[in-house]
Amino acid sequence: MTHAPPRIVVTRQIAEPALALLREAGDVDLPQPDRGLTEAELHRAVAGADALVSTLQDRIDASVIAAAGPRLRVVATVAVGYDNIDVDAVTERGVLVTNTPGVLTEATADLTFGLLLAVTRRIGEGERLVREQRPWEFRLDFMLGAGLQGRTLGIVGLGQIGRAVARRAKAFGMEIAYTGRRRVPEEVEAELSARFLPQAELLASADVVSLHCPLTPQTRHLIDASALAAMKPGAFLLNTTRGPVVDEDALARALADGVIAGAGLDVFEEEPHVHPGLLELDNVVLTPHLGSATVETRTEMALLAARNVAAVLSDEPALTPVRSKVAS
Repeated sequence: MTHAPPRIVVTRQIAEPALALLREAGDVDLPQPDRGLTEAELHRAVAGADALVSTLQDRIDASVIAAAGPRLRVVATVAVGYDNIDVDAVTERGVLVTNTPGVLTEATADLTFGLLLAVTRRIGEGERLVREQRPWEFRLDFMLGAGLQGRTLGIVGLGQIGRAVARRAKAFGMEIAYTGRRRVPEEVEAELSARFLPQAELLASADVVSLHCPLTPQTRHLIDASALAAMKPGAFLLNTTRGPVVDEDALARALADGVIAGAGLDVFEEEPHVHPGLLELDNVVLTPHLGSATVETRTEMALLAARNVAAVLSDEPALTPVRSKVAS
């Protein structure tokens, strides 16, 4: 008796090379290729699935696994972060979770540094002025920004992306400080000329604070009104990790009141909604979650997710499994 091929549900359109790889592993079901699935649609789509390929917009919890039924073996998210997945609840039901670390490091670091240059040199503000055809002329005091040489970049979370940002900052002549749950190895500190500081000291001394920590209950609203008040008045904030790490309401007030000089944000608390107070300000640069948005990177992310699915369905070890407390 022949067995039906595995059924693989893909919640959103991904790169064609990854879909081709998945088709070699089973029957691919892409219910709504032009948009994401609603919660109800996701529950219906996963029924009877052997594998689920999802993105960070999909909330994956025990109810999704129950809707899928006993055949589901793997949830492969096309992202590094997995705060949208209840990993413990999924693992308890015998389903493996995988993510895509590593492949988006350089692209996200590039975007982070792009935001830094845009906000410190007022690039977005200047571009809007030109496009709106407002009158201007060159003057020595016209639209002055802030230089980076000799300034301190404070990194919150010196993981792979944080380290890649630090390397770029060194090339621009910046000093590197970092904070986090623990210190990184001495050889990493030496390579980056990075010094560890407690969070309060980093906020008080850094000219630029760049967030690269995962979203957890402990880091939600890590940057709130008190944290912003602790920063230098001329400092800048960058967020390319997850929106809820920053209290957007507090940030909008701080930027409007001059508590800090500016911010660059690629992620938001309620994506795709952006706090209306931020939209009114010139001293904040806003991009629509473009951190990993290069053709090469998004393709590699999808391919890694597909390879994880193919491995699990072939009874081989996943390439990048997410560990849970349940499995440890």
